[in-house]
Amino acid sequence: MNPVATEDHALDAPPRSIWQALRDLAISTIVVAAVALIVSFISAASAHAQGKGELRIGYQKSASLFVLQKAQGTLEKKLAPLGFGVKWVEFPAGPQLLEGLNVGAVDVGYVGEAPPIFAQAAGAKFVYFGYDPAAPRAEAILVTKDSPIKSVADLKGKKVALNKGSNVHYLLVKQLEKNGLKFSDIQPVYLAPADGRAAFESKNVDAWVIWDPFQAAAEKATGARVLADGTGGTTDVVNNYQFYLGERGFVKNNPKVIDALFADSVEQGIWLKKNLRQAAEQIAPLQGLPVDVVELALRRYEFNVKPITPAVAAGQQQIADTFFALKLIPKPIKVSDAVVTAQP
Repeated sequence: MNPVATEDHALDAPPRSIWQALRDLAISTIVVAAVALIVSFISAASAHAQGKGELRIGYQKSASLFVLQKAQGTLEKKLAPLGFGVKWVEFPAGPQLLEGLNVGAVDVGYVGEAPPIFAQAAGAKFVYFGYDPAAPRAEAILVTKDSPIKSVADLKGKKVALNKGSNVHYLLVKQLEKNGLKFSDIQPVYLAPADGRAAFESKNVDAWVIWDPFQAAAEKATGARVLADGTGGTTDVVNNYQFYLGERGFVKNNPKVIDALFADSVEQGIWLKKNLRQAAEQIAPLQGLPVDVVELALRRYEFNVKPITPAVAAGQQQIADTFFALKLIPKPIKVSDAVVTAQP
């Protein structure tokens, strides 16, 4: 990958310009998803007609490792000997990506913990086949730098902004439990990242629960203070895994392709973690974010994909059970039903 590195303006850029970039990153139009689905179907038909294999990967622009891999073309080189090409299909968010996977527009995708739980509860067909290590510092409860709130216990009776049904919803529930509070002890204000940031900066809410890179941007631009994240001493409060999902038949029938995807993701992830600044300089212009924001977010994520283990599936089941208890999903689900048992 040889994109031109930009200078770092994270500390000098006005908060509004950073937020505009984040807004573009988080709230892309539905047209993007629709076009992605159409293009993917056309691509798949063309590849089939030519007798060629094609790995169609659904990704979000905030998925830094996939953004890096796409720009470098390293996965394409690994798959060429197998007779496979790569089609990168961008989606505005996890739910749209899961829908694309469900209708057959992509073969694999990469999302956080919450979207697949909601998708499975809605009857979507997919399987978990890989995960990146836990990244508990990549999501947090933030307060403004001058906030009188000093601990999670101080949130009792306070307004807390969060994206309903996302990874951070689970983080908030678990942090409240750890500090002797129930979810009903706070006033949740359900807002998407864009509106959450605005409410946070205007102090219309007392705290904001958010993930990277939005978390990093708020820290850099406003001096926001981390009240608590997913860490918890000897045992983390939450894991915050990132998952590789796929269409069951594709994953089962193409083990060498999955092996190549794993191998390239591990190699590029190792390079990224060893060269954080250089990686941030390459990824930042592609995401439209300041280099310092991207670098801080990269520090808090881990990239070393592995096959799903029973322990990881059990952790995902805990989240699903919690969401059902909170009436966020309409029925209980069994995560193990969507886990590939025979890993390549």
